[in-house]
Formats: sequence, C-alpha cells, structure tokens
Amino acid sequence: MTRRGLKRLFAGAAWALAALGCAREPPDPPAGRGGVRIVLVTHGQAADPYWSIVANGAADAGDDLGVEVQYQAPTAFDMVAMSDLIDAAVVARPAGLVVSIPDGDALAPALRRALDAGIPVLSINSGAETSRALGLLAHVGQPEYEAGRAAGGRLLTEGARAVLCVHHEVGNAALDARCAGAADALAVGGGTLTVLAVELADPDDAELRVRGALSRRQTDAVLTLGPAAAAPALAAVEGSDVAFATFDLTEEVARAVADGRALFAVDQQPYLQGYLPVVMLVKYAETLTMPGGGGVVATGPGFVTRQNAAAVVELARQGVR
Repeated sequence: MTRRGLKRLFAGAAWALAALGCAREPPDPPAGRGGVRIVLVTHGQAADPYWSIVANGAADAGDDLGVEVQYQAPTAFDMVAMSDLIDAAVVARPAGLVVSIPDGDALAPALRRALDAGIPVLSINSGAETSRALGLLAHVGQPEYEAGRAAGGRLLTEGARAVLCVHHEVGNAALDARCAGAADALAVGGGTLTVLAVELADPDDAELRVRGALSRRQTDAVLTLGPAAAAPALAAVEGSDVAFATFDLTEEVARAVADGRALFAVDQQPYLQGYLPVVMLVKYAETLTMPGGGGVVATGPGFVTRQNAAAVVELARQGVR
C-alpha cells in the first residue's frame, strides 16, 4: 500500500475515533479550517528516527484535515529551550498545542501559562501523570512503566536474566519508567537489570560504552530505549551470544528483527502520536468533544517480532511505523 493509501486508512480510523465510533466517510475539510493552526512542541528533533515518524503523522493529519501544523523541538534535550518554545507558541495563539512532557517539574510552569491563556493542550509520548495533574485534555501515548514490564517479561521468556538497559536520555522520566518496569519484571524471575547511560551525539562512543559494559559483567541481553541507541548497541553485541531488543522502530530495527539479529521491538506507534492529536484538537475546536476523558489514549505497547517483522519493514520505510 502506498503512503497516501496508508494516510487515508489512518485518517479514516482517526475520524472514527473522533466521532466516537460513527462509521462514515470523513467529509471534505471545511473552508473555515484554512485558518486553523496546531503547534507541536516536543523534546525530539524531527531528524531523530523516532520523532521523524511523529512529525510525519502530524503533517499528514494537517494535509488530510486542511489545517496548518507546525512541528518544533529544541536542538538538544533541553527543558529550558523547550519551555521557551511553548511560551512562544502561546504568544502566537494557536488553535491547539501538542506537547511531550519528559520532565514534568521543568515544563509545568510553561504548560500552566498555556492553560491560563486559554490554549487547548494535549500531551503525547511522555508525561501522562503530569498531563492528568495539570488537567490537559488528554494524553496520547503508551503507558511507559507497563511497556517496560512487558519488555522485561519477554526477555525473561527468552531466557535472559542479566540485562543491560542502555539509557540515551538521562532525565527523561518516560525512559526511566521503561527501565524501571523492565527491572521489576526481571526481578520476578530472579533477573537483574543494570542501567548504562550513553550520549547519542557520538554513536561511536556509545558503542564503546556498551562494549565496555559487556566486558565488565555477565550479560544475557541488551535492551535499548529507542532506535537512535539501537544501532551502536546492536553493533556492540554483533558476533556475541548477547541477545538484543529495543523500544521503538525504524526500518533498520524492523529488518534486524526480521533477520533474527534482534529479539523484538516494542512499538508505541509514533505515527499515531503525531496524527491523532491533530485530529482530536481540530474536532475539539469544532465540537468540544475529546476521546480519552482526560486520560490516556493508548498507542502501545505492541510487539514487532520475527513472526510479523517482514510486514512492518515496508511500512517503516515509508515513515509510518
């Protein structure tokens, strides 16, 4: 299926969600939507393999609904810069604001200013607890601790007892929760998890850090928390008996799963994390309706394994998985 065909498929699903299950074809975008502008401010740059898919989803939703969508992110993991972007977006008075919340304490003041200005705000990807506490309209993403527990449980099933969790964004509460969930699941089966911090600005250094950690301790499996960390970690375990798994997808990750070089990838459907909030905010502006009731609209976790990876490779190549 072409990407345009996939866009139509996702658009139909999203409209059905926004219409609370009413089965009908979405109408042509009203002419009045031409002035509607939705701003996304996240902690992930669009050049990042994960966040590029989020950006694709948001852009496609804007095209399908006939609204303007702007994707913004700081050049590095920087909560001060992200707060500044949120403040600037509020000054420009968008019809809706979509944010990720990797650090609730740091971003809460800027989000409160957005709410005080009367801007409808949704959160995505990270920060479900902060979103609920602040009274944002809804959160679109996966429950991260539960996703971590699911990943840890699968590693146990595969025979892993000593796992290295490669953490590429220290301070991101969502990634912390993934490691914590995996650690708790492993502990049930007598396993252990060790966290290793790496910097993605230097993939060669990240690979060396993983190799060094593997040389210092007995390790059955390496678990990375995103696709940008997957490549150096996968290179580090190549040729060894250490298994590999990761959160999130790219075409390369999907191929590694299909080829048996990776056990699995935890999929939280970033395309939907970009697409659905735009649909939800447009419909909120028009009808004051909102799925989720202020809670989580879950996009994961799902698992890509060797049994289904081949079908996902092409979708990942198209930037929708």
